[in-house]
Amino acid sequence: MNFQSYPAEPFKIKVVEPVVMKTREERIAAMKEAGYNTFNLKSEDVYIDLLTDSGTNAMSDRQWAGMMIGDEAYAGSKNWIYLEKIAKEIFGFKHIVPTHQGRGAENLLSQIAIKPGQYVAGNMYFTTTRYHQERCGGIFVDIIGDIAHDATVNAPFKGNIDLDKLKKLIDDKGAENIAYVCLAVTVNLAGGQPVSMANMKAVRELCSKHGIKIFFDATRCVENAYFIKEQEKGYENCSIKDLVHEMFSYSDGATMSGKKDCIVNIGGFLAINDDELFGKAKELVVVYEGMPSYGGMAGRDMQAMAIGLQDSMQEEYIEHRIKQVRYLGERLLQAGIPIIEPIGGHAVFLDARRFCTHLKQEQFPAQSLAAFLYMDSGVRSMERGIVSAGRDKKTGKNHTPKLETVRLTVPRRVYTYKHMDVVADSVISLFKNKEQIRPLKFIYEPQQLRFFTAKFDFAD
Repeated sequence: MNFQSYPAEPFKIKVVEPVVMKTREERIAAMKEAGYNTFNLKSEDVYIDLLTDSGTNAMSDRQWAGMMIGDEAYAGSKNWIYLEKIAKEIFGFKHIVPTHQGRGAENLLSQIAIKPGQYVAGNMYFTTTRYHQERCGGIFVDIIGDIAHDATVNAPFKGNIDLDKLKKLIDDKGAENIAYVCLAVTVNLAGGQPVSMANMKAVRELCSKHGIKIFFDATRCVENAYFIKEQEKGYENCSIKDLVHEMFSYSDGATMSGKKDCIVNIGGFLAINDDELFGKAKELVVVYEGMPSYGGMAGRDMQAMAIGLQDSMQEEYIEHRIKQVRYLGERLLQAGIPIIEPIGGHAVFLDARRFCTHLKQEQFPAQSLAAFLYMDSGVRSMERGIVSAGRDKKTGKNHTPKLETVRLTVPRRVYTYKHMDVVADSVISLFKNKEQIRPLKFIYEPQQLRFFTAKFDFAD
């Protein structure tokens, strides 16, 4: 492992938040009380929190300074005007509608762009995105390349849309029956895999030919831009800002969760070019989020988001962000730990199928692995497998995704390489004693998005 390839943190630490490692007995008790669901744990019981990178970021001194000039006017906030200006400049869209977070934007887009019975094609589903699409009568169709569903394939740009799958969908269902193409950059559930610029161009060309709109999930677009710069020929000398701008020139709009690549704790927006759709979104945002000049955010949050967007364009920042995740992944690979390859942008995904070979998928191996990881070391992670996939609404049977994973999600500017060592050591130790990981069963199963609040107990 070449440590020279991992840059030091491109920041100094000004403020610290103490964390305490609970005893093993306390961790076991906390996990049992949480119903073996890491979402149900109390934050104070967690030592290293890799549950998500959503809203868990550390803000810069410039962002905190910006919080002090929050204009909390109910309408026409100067912070909104600044955020709108920065977002338009970076992404190139005509209209920006603020929302409290990404799923607020997903809700608006689904309501204004989907007619019941229409298909929504995407490069792999995401939980909340698919829920909003289906709640509005849409039918999700996965058109990502087949290799994205195979954790063992180490290939660049596994997030790419399979153009043949998209063409077949158009031929079989008719372009008029496709609401839009939802293109995620990067693809979360595939392991944080990026999409190439060439693929975005090709999808744009095909959709334009048939009059189909494309909306990006822009949540981790800066990470995607870094992979393009690093791995796609012809883009190695481009700036991150220019890459982001070009990426979104191949879309008609985007949903953005500001809690990721905008490096803030709350906020989001819907970006759109179509005037008619913008008018509809502007009306609905008042119903669900708030005025079109704040959309559920305080003025101070909008200011922090605008500055965070600018921070995220810095080359040193995004290089460290990607390589800190890669460091953790490389440590695990060196020890023979099965993970999704290649290592993605925001997280390392443990392959629970190969990790827990003694458990069947219906025994919830990823859910159990996440629980045992916490009990071993106080590290909180997240299940991304059969529990997250939910049930088929018609048959009531569990969806059985090919990828059954535990996501080790690294917050931005929060942890050091030494923290990654602690995580790696725990995973490696657990792998050596993997037979202790026991099957689970539901004792409480919510109807919607069950992975957030479900509870389990040991099945044997």
